[in-house]
Amino acid sequence: MASHKITLALILFLTIFTYSNAKLGPLKETELTVYFQDYSSGPNATVIECPPPSRGLNFSTFGAMFCADDPITEGFEDSSALIARGRGLNVISSLDDGSSAHVMLSVVFIGGKYNGSSIEIYGNDPRTGYREVPVVGGTGKFRLARGYATFETLNFDPVRSHATIRSNLTVLHY
Repeated sequence: MASHKITLALILFLTIFTYSNAKLGPLKETELTVYFQDYSSGPNATVIECPPPSRGLNFSTFGAMFCADDPITEGFEDSSALIARGRGLNVISSLDDGSSAHVMLSVVFIGGKYNGSSIEIYGNDPRTGYREVPVVGGTGKFRLARGYATFETLNFDPVRSHATIRSNLTVLHY
């Protein structure tokens, strides 16, 4: 009798496992290069400190929290095609001089072949020149995503308070 229960449990498990794989399809890998257009002041700022400070932004104070809604473009120029928005929070999470931030970021696609999909980025950002943060999920075409995103600030224009940040995303998804 015990062997029948084990056999039945194994058949049930294999049926569920086979159905799950069939429904999700094969695992795919997508590599994308996108450009965050980050404006830290002015009437069209895309990143603000929460709550807004009475002084200027301070990116090195422990506990400082920043909310972002950056345009994400196909190319380096801020006038290139808008394909997504980078929406989320950065929290300065190191007690020293702000050398580390915790990132919670959604790349929300608003055009092109990924329209309506998102990639979720969550983890430690060491705030060095070239940095890597985990991809922990996604929606739509990036359902059950995992992988990593790299970020590199290519240019900062202090007059416009505008930074261009290149992100290379390597994402495994169904």
